[in-house]
Amino acid sequence: MIAESLLTGVAFGYLILAPYTKVEESFNIQACHDMLYHGPFLSRYDHHEYPGVVPRSFLGPAMLSTLALPFVTTARVMGVNKIYSQYLVRLALSLLVVFAWSRFYQQVKKGFGMGVAVWFTAITITQFHFVYYLSRTLPNSFALIFALLSCSYWLEQNHKKFIVASGIGVAIFRIDLVLMLGPMLVHDLVTKRIGLKSCLFQSVTVGGTLLAVTVAFDSLLWGRWVWPEGEVFYYNTILNQSHHWGPLPWYFYSALPRALGASILFVPVGIVLDKRMRLLTAPALVMVALFSLLPHKELRFIIYVVPLFNVAAAYACQNLYMRCRKSTRWSALSAVVVGHLLLNCLLTALLASASAANYPGGVALWRLHELVPAEAHVSVHIDNLAAQSGATRFLQMHPNWHYNKTEDLRPGSRELRSFSHLLVEAKNKYAYNLKHYADTHRILEAVEAFSHLSFNYQQFPPVKVRI
Repeated sequence: MIAESLLTGVAFGYLILAPYTKVEESFNIQACHDMLYHGPFLSRYDHHEYPGVVPRSFLGPAMLSTLALPFVTTARVMGVNKIYSQYLVRLALSLLVVFAWSRFYQQVKKGFGMGVAVWFTAITITQFHFVYYLSRTLPNSFALIFALLSCSYWLEQNHKKFIVASGIGVAIFRIDLVLMLGPMLVHDLVTKRIGLKSCLFQSVTVGGTLLAVTVAFDSLLWGRWVWPEGEVFYYNTILNQSHHWGPLPWYFYSALPRALGASILFVPVGIVLDKRMRLLTAPALVMVALFSLLPHKELRFIIYVVPLFNVAAAYACQNLYMRCRKSTRWSALSAVVVGHLLLNCLLTALLASASAANYPGGVALWRLHELVPAEAHVSVHIDNLAAQSGATRFLQMHPNWHYNKTEDLRPGSRELRSFSHLLVEAKNKYAYNLKHYADTHRILEAVEAFSHLSFNYQQFPPVKVRI
């Protein structure tokens, strides 16, 4: 349990460091809030009050809300601030991912030895993005649970559980998981590890059941017939409309180096050293290559491949380190093998500090509650940037306050000026768009956010986060 405890501890540290959420997490975190605080009163749900969001499945939020409900209820009875319910929800998600990671870790230890498992743990906890995403309510984080379970069942050669876990991940959370899990199943079909008839029967049965569950449950909460993941896949992939979110560079030289850190140097070494590493990483390479063909790319889309590449890197580190111990000629290499973990930590510290300053909306709404008395008559408008950068319903702490996030209101309009408080995006305190409110409002506080990284090789550290 040491590996799991370390991973949980680091993930919890990131949760404390960055407790707020971004737009990609918005639907799931708002749905968790509404299930916990509004229950069966669907008309009060965020997606009904502010329609237009991309349809996602409510099954993930339902799972988290069920796990967090006893603790949230206790916190409410004790009068604990509502924001801490958001902590509990995110903690529940991170524990689910850690559980799935633990299953995968056990298979790594069983198949490749304790030494590889130790390196696998060390590499994982010193990288940033994988652990940072454990508690973030992204559709990808829910899918990661079942991707890890699927990979562990594949290594275990338990095809029934593999098909069920894969089906949940693909049909409910992220259909693009098929790009990684599909090649695993195809490999076992080709090598006769599973029969074609058995595979088809199980896949059709499981797939049909899961499709019926998600369509029935989600249609009820959305108020229309919908298969959420199918609708998203059709828009982004079949219609190839993902370019509207902005084209980005190929994963191989963009996202993977950021996700794997210095450990990426050891992945090809592990692949060369052992045939099993080539088999393990092949599905990950297929997914990365195919996903790179789409114009819009984000690291979170391929977060599932990180554990597979980390096993290859861990295998290389274990082999190289053991050679170093046996021969003085290799002793210098041992410093490189161990030292790369330090490089991972330095990169992680830089990325973590940047990420912590990336949620101005959450900070602004929290500060508003600190600056204004709870009993005051407050109507606050939350603008688009604030809503996208952390101002969730968990931060709407006073029932007597009126919160509104209606979009496309004209700056300086009568509607906006009628609110007692405004969360407004601006470049600085003297920005032109703030002059519209000079005669009706005053600036209570300005919240700065991450801007860019600056490099100065004449100072230490040479990289600084600018806000």
